[in-house]
Amino acid sequence: MLKLEDIRPAEGATHAKKRKGRGIASGHGKTSCRGNNGEGQRSGNSHKRGFEGGQMPSYRQMPKLKGFKNRFREESFAINVARLAELDVEVVDLASLQQAGKAHSSAVALRILGNGEIAKAITVKASYISPSAKEKIEAAGGKVELV
Repeated sequence: MLKLEDIRPAEGATHAKKRKGRGIASGHGKTSCRGNNGEGQRSGNSHKRGFEGGQMPSYRQMPKLKGFKNRFREESFAINVARLAELDVEVVDLASLQQAGKAHSSAVALRILGNGEIAKAITVKASYISPSAKEKIEAAGGKVELV
């Protein structure tokens, strides 16, 4: 029958405690595992976080970060009326521009700006359109929808 007092750890599971400063033969004698000289060998030795032995610490070697990056910013894609005239589509929206390879895939909003001229009638679905761009598109017989 197994008794509580008979239970022992498995062979090799435990190690003998390091007995420092108990003579040369112990393997931990003389300097007691502290090395030969310097700050680490003295009593009362402690370093603050990031201390590198007097060398300029890496956190002080790095340049300071400047500015602010808004991680909630939503990218919008802006396109001029002149570039809309080059496209071969009836309805211009963000998805059609991304499919044509004109807008980046990370864009979530489309802005239409009024630089240039347009002659063909197209329907534009955008989140923002400048007044001059709206005027030029409607003058060409097109429609403008805000989404």
